[in-house]
Amino acid sequence: MKPTHQLHRAGQSIWLDDLSRSLVLGGRLDHYMDDLCVTGLTTNPSIVDRALRGTSDYETSINYHVARGHTGEALVFDLVAEDVKMAADMLHSRHVASMGVDGWVSVAVSPMLAGDTWRTFEAAIDLHGRVDRPNVMIGIPGTRHGLSAVEEAIFQGVPVNITLLLSRDQYLAGVNAYLRAIERRIAAGLDPSIGSVASVLVGNWDTPSSSGHTPMMHNRQGVAVAQDVYQAYRDVLASERFQRLSLMGARAQRLVWTNTGAPPSAVAEDWYVKALAAPKTANAMPERTLLAFADHGSLAALLSRDGGEAQRTLRLFTRASIDLQSLASHLQHLALAGYVQSWNELLRWVAERGEVSASAR
Repeated sequence: MKPTHQLHRAGQSIWLDDLSRSLVLGGRLDHYMDDLCVTGLTTNPSIVDRALRGTSDYETSINYHVARGHTGEALVFDLVAEDVKMAADMLHSRHVASMGVDGWVSVAVSPMLAGDTWRTFEAAIDLHGRVDRPNVMIGIPGTRHGLSAVEEAIFQGVPVNITLLLSRDQYLAGVNAYLRAIERRIAAGLDPSIGSVASVLVGNWDTPSSSGHTPMMHNRQGVAVAQDVYQAYRDVLASERFQRLSLMGARAQRLVWTNTGAPPSAVAEDWYVKALAAPKTANAMPERTLLAFADHGSLAALLSRDGGEAQRTLRLFTRASIDLQSLASHLQHLALAGYVQSWNELLRWVAERGEVSASAR
């Protein structure tokens, strides 16, 4: 049995952290779904940037939308929506078979809106209507302003992926926004069954940009923080608050590991996959990591409900005078800044391509 099948049987969904025209139309997504148990897709502004600028696959679509006067972000989301719709249609059977647990495609709002709650909420509503598929989630950053937009979007019935979460406290703030929205829907007599996931960035903890990246913590920070979050997640699922909502029809907000490619100098590409194999979660893997795990990976013990070695490792951080919450906020800021940079570069490219297309008509 392939390692990917073993992981799927153990209760962890395999999602692909990638989306492009060639992935959808070139047969790779079909292959990954049929042979490697892929049951979901996630994308983000950096992935969108790489997909659009790295190929000529979008030339015909660009010319079509430019001819209709679309420019800037509107043109970007025209192109992204086309990919999202096709991918969502391909995954729809997984969505139905899993009763809404799997088969999701997650697409993010513009990172330029992260500091504006109302505009983020409006963008989420607009993007949800634009893609018009029941198995599409809208990615909203789990920042202070973003979480208010998360609550409002879920209250309005929009499935949401809370992104850019980097610690236990950030995760708890996100799940509380989700639970408040569901409680408000129940109070308003609305259906409480709204899909949502909480996406935790793992690899960001083990990069040189992390000020807590020390030889003592070599490739251990991301796993320890994720284990800590997993313990909090299982506590939420077992809580009286969630159990009460569940009896009324609410769904569990699943935990998703993201940025799970190999950290620098890791001994194996599937480092995080093995360390964070856990029931009731999903791992959104980069394509390279998925293929490496499928080819020569192995599944060891599953992550224990209490988070395993998390607390022991986190105490090492404290002894090293590392303020985890401040560092988590710093890393969240860096991740968002990276998305903004990618988005700005993409918008400049789109403007140039639009000019070329317009002049060719």
